Amino acid sequence: MWNTAVHSEFMHDHADYGFPSCEGKFNWRVIKEKRDAYVSRLNAIYQNNLTKSHIEIIRGHAAFTSDPKPTIEVSGKKYTAPHILIATGGMPSTPHESQIPGARLGITSDGFFQLEELPSRSVIVGAGYIAVEMAGILSALGSKT
Repeated sequence: MWNTAVHSEFMHDHADYGFPSCEGKFNWRVIKEKRDAYVSRLNAIYQNNLTKSHIEIIRGHAAFTSDPKPTIEVSGKKYTAPHILIATGGMPSTPHESQIPGARLGITSDGFFQLEELPSRSVIVGAGYIAVEMAGILSALGSKT
């Protein structure tokens, strides 16, 4: 999406670089489909690489046990290995409606990638790099931020 925004800015500034016309209208659906296909392809590649390397992914809530060897328990099953990687990832969150009235109308950065069309107007709440990137992308693509 960042590259899409950069292309939009190039098109906006084309005359400053000697290009007399740069006609074209942004199509959210096209970039969304291409982005989704790209992410799916990458996920398949990563999964294939893990499978070829005999790496097992175990999803669930885990806890280390008191066993002498490195052991975790997930859903009642114990796993022991010389090395255990815990990759918790992160999940964006929204405040509860009681904290901020209207919060139910908001989306997270994950929701951004599920939008079926570019919003004509948007408000970004956040001070982290993801919020700044989202504001820049939406603005460059034509959403009033």
